[in-house]
Amino acid sequence: MQIGFHTDAFNSAYWDFEKCLQWAQEHDVHFIECGLIDGVSWIHGLGYQPHIALYQDPLLLRRKMERYGVRFSQLDAAYPLSGKDGPLYGVPYVLKSIPWAKHAGCPRIATTDGLHKPEGLDDAEALDLMRRSYGQILEVAEAYEITVNIEVHGYFTTNPEMMQRMLDFCKSPCLRMNMDTGNTFIAGQDPVAFCRRFQDRVTHVHVKDVSESLAAAVRGEQTGIAVSQCAIGDGVNAGNIRRVLEILRDRGFTGVLSMECEGQGGPMIQRSLAWLRATLAELNIPEEKC
Repeated sequence: MQIGFHTDAFNSAYWDFEKCLQWAQEHDVHFIECGLIDGVSWIHGLGYQPHIALYQDPLLLRRKMERYGVRFSQLDAAYPLSGKDGPLYGVPYVLKSIPWAKHAGCPRIATTDGLHKPEGLDDAEALDLMRRSYGQILEVAEAYEITVNIEVHGYFTTNPEMMQRMLDFCKSPCLRMNMDTGNTFIAGQDPVAFCRRFQDRVTHVHVKDVSESLAAAVRGEQTGIAVSQCAIGDGVNAGNIRRVLEILRDRGFTGVLSMECEGQGGPMIQRSLAWLRATLAELNIPEEKC
C-alpha cells in the first residue's frame, strides 16, 4: 500500500499547496490529495490555502510535483450531489474536474452527497437525482479513464444500504468507493463491517481517527468530520483502522491510504504518519514509495 495525505491537514496553518509538497518530500511521502477550487478565491490567491484551482495549468503543476517526487492520489471534487442544486452546481464542477485530473496525472476524483437529508426531497427523489447526475459524470469519466469514487461522508453514503444503491447507479468500472474510517465511525456505523461489505469497490482510503470526546458528544448524530482534531492512533477508532487495514491487506488492496487529520503545522500529522507506518509494518503490509 501507499501512504498519502489530504492537504486539509494544513488548512488551519494557512499553507499553500507547494509548502505541502515540501512537507511530503521531507517526510518521504509520495502521494497527495487536495481540494479543487472552481474559480478565484482571495485566500487561495494570496497563498493561504493548500488546495488547487482549476485555472492553474495541470501539466505545469504535474511537472512541479514530479520535481518533488509527489503524485496525486485523488482530487477532491466533493460538492454535494444529493440536493436540488447538485445538478446545477455539482455536476458541472465534477465534469470540469475530470479532464483537469487526467492532464495532472491523477487517476481518480472524489464525489459525495450532502451531510443532511436534502430539503424538499424524499430519499427516493434524491437518489433518482443522483443517479441521473452520476450517469452524466460517468459518461465523461469513462472517456478519460478516470475513476469516480463515492466518498463515505453524508446522509446517504454513511448508510450501507444507500451506499449500495449508489454504487449500483451505473454498471461502470469507473464507479468505485472511497472508504473513510472516521466518517463511518462518527455516523454510528462499524467501519470494519462497512469496509468488509464494500472491499471489492474500494480504490482509495481516508484514514481518520476520532477523539474520545468527539465520539461521546456526536457519534450517531453526525455523518462526517471535516478534519479530525485527533492524530491517527490516538483516538477511539484506532483499533477499527487496524482491522480495516487487515481486510484490505487480505483483499489485495494496493492503493493509497490518505491520512486525514489536523496537522497543527506538522506535529499531529507527523504522529499520524509514524503510527500508520508502524502499523503497516506490524501487519506485514509493505509501503510502496514510488
